[in-house]
Amino acid sequence: MFTGIIQAVGEIAAMEPSGGDLRLRINTGKLDLADVVLGDSIAANGVCLTVIELPGDGYWADVSVETLNFTTLGGLKAGARVNLEKALTPASRLGGHIVSGHVDGVGEVVSRHEDARSVRFVLRAPDDLARYIAHKGSITVDGTSLTVNAVNGAEFDLNIIPQTMAETVFGDYKPGSKVNLEVDVIARYLERLMQGDAAAKPGSGSLSLQTLAENGYT
Repeated sequence: MFTGIIQAVGEIAAMEPSGGDLRLRINTGKLDLADVVLGDSIAANGVCLTVIELPGDGYWADVSVETLNFTTLGGLKAGARVNLEKALTPASRLGGHIVSGHVDGVGEVVSRHEDARSVRFVLRAPDDLARYIAHKGSITVDGTSLTVNAVNGAEFDLNIIPQTMAETVFGDYKPGSKVNLEVDVIARYLERLMQGDAAAKPGSGSLSLQTLAENGYT
């Protein structure tokens, strides 16, 4: 688990195809690896990756076909910057929100403009994730925990303060940039709970008015 508070910006050092998937080496910059051991998790752009080698200045991780299909990692190239966060411990400050590192989909930056000392971004989520994004709710963008300022259909607005711009890869974003999105896990569990007994039936994916009525919500 993670908090969405980025600890360092790293860099893709190498990408090696391996048996149909990918081995990825990330140089971790100022991230302290003194307490990291093989098997630990470090999120890269919001994707939870398992450390399989520790060469000293970073780590190697295996990236499965599933992860390549549902995140932006496969589209990165050597030299690309990535947000990094080590998995939280029981003593960690939960400064963001509960983040699993399991990306739900890929979004796109629609626009970017200056707003006093902050920068305002509009992003577009895949249509099937729009229902989980709420005004003043939480969302994770490339591993960064953020508050949603406004929602318009599948598009949502973010206000990025100077500290976040300086300590994450947000400064690299421009219209058309692809980003990993993870919605608030509480919203997902709430949707599943509200399905009631219908959740056990094959094909139960999302809520319907009929399901809500059968379970006493309408």
